Amino acid sequence: MLGKRIITAIVGITIAIYIINFGQWPFAAAVLLLTLLAWHEFYNMMSRREINLSYSMGFINIVLLWGTVWLGNSHETVAVLMLSCFLVLLKMVFFSAKFTFRDAVFTLAGIYYIGLTFSHLILLRFYDTSIYLTSKLGTLQAGAVYLLLAFVGTWASDTFAFFIGTIFGKHKLAPNVSPSKTWEGTIGGIVGSVIVTMAFGYFWNLSLIHSAIIGLIIGLFAPLGDLVESSIKRFAGVKDSGRLLPGHGGVLDRFDSIMFAVPVVYYYIYIKIIF
Repeated sequence: MLGKRIITAIVGITIAIYIINFGQWPFAAAVLLLTLLAWHEFYNMMSRREINLSYSMGFINIVLLWGTVWLGNSHETVAVLMLSCFLVLLKMVFFSAKFTFRDAVFTLAGIYYIGLTFSHLILLRFYDTSIYLTSKLGTLQAGAVYLLLAFVGTWASDTFAFFIGTIFGKHKLAPNVSPSKTWEGTIGGIVGSVIVTMAFGYFWNLSLIHSAIIGLIIGLFAPLGDLVESSIKRFAGVKDSGRLLPGHGGVLDRFDSIMFAVPVVYYYIYIKIIF
């Protein structure tokens, strides 16, 4: 099992770095594929609880949401979110015998939880494509560096939290959701995220103060993404969200922390630029 996890991680990290660096439509297409796979996993998990999600509406609205984010029009993105709400509730009204209020609420929750969080991968990667950052290894668009920073910080948070929690963990963080997580591990993850993001930021000539702040918010929000997905899996009664990635489970299992880390990094950078 450990061997599969390591091999999958190495392959996944290599592909992620290449696609993030390349950008353009391959990156956008990869994000869309991951988002739809995550929606499929969410649908299957809810089916175990006999919740009848509208699979087609989720699929269509996620594609539309992805398209508006990719085209860069925030007004159209809000319109798609509003449209998804209207359509799902209309289906509840006219097909109430088979599609209940509970089904409608979980459908919308899935669309927003998955569609909105994954869309920020695109927002962050293509943030102001006119700005480039330089290191000893070459030059990259700022959005690519920021996204890599979010990934590196999240990986550092997960790794440090695991080892510190394993060695020193005594006080449970959320025992009813994830019994293995501890406060000691969480603090270790925060410290690890700050250290690694500062090192990564220094490599790309970024402000050490801002790199440290980004590491801090990643260390705070990445575990929250993990706990949210753990809550969903516990609700559904499953160990993993899927079986796509050997040794790692499904897309949601692998990207649960990233789904929360990337949006907060994006908005921090957006607010920092404004002020």
